[in-house]
Amino acid sequence: ARGPAPLLALTVALRTLNCFLVRTSFVPDEYWQALEVAHRMLNINNYGYLTWEWAHGLRGYSYPLIFASIYKALQLLAKDDVQLLIWVPRLAQAVLAAFADVKLYSLVQHLENAETAKCVYFCQLCSWFTWYSCTRTLTNTMETLLTIFALSYYPIKGSKMGSSCKYLALIALAIVIRPTAVIPWIPLVFSHFLQEQRKADFILHNCIPVGLVTVGTSLIIDRVFFGEWVLVQLNFLKFNVLQNLGTFYGSHPWHWYFTQGLPVVLGTHLPFFIHGCVLAPKRYRIFLVAVIWTVLVYSTLSHKEFRFIYPVLPFCMFFCGYSLKHLKVWKKPAASFLLLSNLVPALYTGLVHQRGSLDVMSHIQQLCKNSHQSQAFVFFMMPCHSTPFYSHVHCPLKMRFLECPPDLTGNESYIDEADAFYSNPLGWLNKEFYNDTLLPSHLIFFSVLEQEISSFLALRGYEKTATIFHTHVPEGRVGSHIYVYRKKTEMNH
Repeated sequence: ARGPAPLLALTVALRTLNCFLVRTSFVPDEYWQALEVAHRMLNINNYGYLTWEWAHGLRGYSYPLIFASIYKALQLLAKDDVQLLIWVPRLAQAVLAAFADVKLYSLVQHLENAETAKCVYFCQLCSWFTWYSCTRTLTNTMETLLTIFALSYYPIKGSKMGSSCKYLALIALAIVIRPTAVIPWIPLVFSHFLQEQRKADFILHNCIPVGLVTVGTSLIIDRVFFGEWVLVQLNFLKFNVLQNLGTFYGSHPWHWYFTQGLPVVLGTHLPFFIHGCVLAPKRYRIFLVAVIWTVLVYSTLSHKEFRFIYPVLPFCMFFCGYSLKHLKVWKKPAASFLLLSNLVPALYTGLVHQRGSLDVMSHIQQLCKNSHQSQAFVFFMMPCHSTPFYSHVHCPLKMRFLECPPDLTGNESYIDEADAFYSNPLGWLNKEFYNDTLLPSHLIFFSVLEQEISSFLALRGYEKTATIFHTHVPEGRVGSHIYVYRKKTEMNH
């Protein structure tokens, strides 16, 4: 593909295929901080669920508003079918990802040449982690895409495409969506500031206006949906950094990103990344600084996840492509190696690993078509937020799951509902459903729990109606399969 148009068409087709080949769940935030919120914003009847973060103003409505707009458009066209509600936001994300891929290509072509651009583009498309993440409705995904767009306007030495206003506006937008987006950009903006001849002008004419417009817009959007003035970014910082409450969701050793995080996310690109860092000219050193700085900053926070460092992956791909281009004789075998070694993890994580939590939703969707919808009551007895919720059901079905908000009051003996349940499942169930009229019509849980609650299931007349594969590597409270149990009396209505 020579021009940008054929390349864009090809990339959109590829990312669309990518979208349909990712049918697994990654982290709960993909639905709970985006689609569930959008579904709730859309619904006049207000059925939907907002997690504790929204009650405490830790998240902003700017990102879910994108999906709420998509939902609204589908609703106005009378096309708000549950399948479209699930796939259209993801397809929108896929198209954006394709635009970002092409932007990366054009940037490298402009900075280097078409040959290097092709190599970087190839590495970007080969990356198993990008394949796994780029079509998901995660704030990390949007943060990464906006980082690529911003990078294409960043005034690096030798670039004629630089535009302070454009790149700063894109960073500001990324920060509104996810405040941590500021981290990779600190060294880049600082470096630009040092190079800038008219420093006062840069701050007065670029930084301040861009900052005021984006923060102002986000404040107004949040004012509309929260019903009061909330500065989300400040709350987010207070919670995650000052109170370090993220540890509630698990903590890792300081070196985790260096020993596991980055090596896993980069996969077989790792040797190419290191080689590219050694080869690349001095003017690209700032990209490497951004990567190392970001990983260092995240290393200081005890709660660590692979997706947190996803926004520096495009910087890494730049070095990988640079390495690939300079391999001369070995270029073709190296490219084949990259493609094949990334294909397996991309397809396995996209189609197999942790797919049960999405597959089970189609069983619940059937209840909406059922005449007994009003009597149905689905109870998810799983680690909290294991599955999506109303965004994947789209009918006012009675549903419940085990909740797990962190304690914000400083109570030492606090135990969340999920932990209370798992410490004694049988006792918890008998106490909670002491009367038969309170019993759910459907129970959904991981296979590891079945043995422990078998007496409750038998006594209360539940029968297994579906077994759904979830993962080959079950651990802890997560089993290899998900079971759907239904109360037998349902059939006699």
